[in-house]
Amino acid sequence: MDEKQKTQKECEMDSIKEMGAVETFGGKHKIFCLTIIGEIEGHSILPEQSKTTKYEHILPQLVAVEESAEIEGLLVILNTIGGDVEAGLAIAELISGMKKPSVSFVLGGGHSIGVPLAVSAKHSFIAPSATMTIHPVRTNGLVIGVPQMMNHFTRMQERITDFVVKNSKIEKDKFSELLMNTGELVTDVGSVLSGQGAVDVGLIDSLGSLSDVIDCLYNMIENK
Repeated sequence: MDEKQKTQKECEMDSIKEMGAVETFGGKHKIFCLTIIGEIEGHSILPEQSKTTKYEHILPQLVAVEESAEIEGLLVILNTIGGDVEAGLAIAELISGMKKPSVSFVLGGGHSIGVPLAVSAKHSFIAPSATMTIHPVRTNGLVIGVPQMMNHFTRMQERITDFVVKNSKIEKDKFSELLMNTGELVTDVGSVLSGQGAVDVGLIDSLGSLSDVIDCLYNMIENK
């Protein structure tokens, strides 16, 4: 391996370790693979022992992908427990507004604010063994018990609901029903959907594996 190839390989490994992202060169088309894993970190820094995805890393990468003359498509791989609502919704809005072909793939879980992220791509996939947890917006710590605070949570939930409905096939009434389900989670309100269940309600487009995801993205690139 010559010095140039070695340097390129080192850059790819650094990108994977630091940003959870890599550009692929070996297939028919050049695609950018972005992973969103663990907890989405927003304006507050999470403890060091937590596995996080930092939104300030993701946003400029998405802009770079959209502006790149070489990258033809975006693959977003999700295995997240959720996290900062504002940060997650910001990432989802950027992905949904991209002109380049994009495909999302939920592995393990796409919970909480991971739901808008999963549906933000032009086509969404979920693995058969994956799950998605849908629940209302909540917060930790001190909350001032006044009507204005409750209205704030309501408006924030409406933003998320509207985004999910706009970017998937699920009906608003059905999504709201899943949000407010009291008969499934022992200590919480909401619903847990299996991979097939997420497809059945129209939240996710397709059930599949990595090969299905890559084939779909290639077809979208070729038909663009």
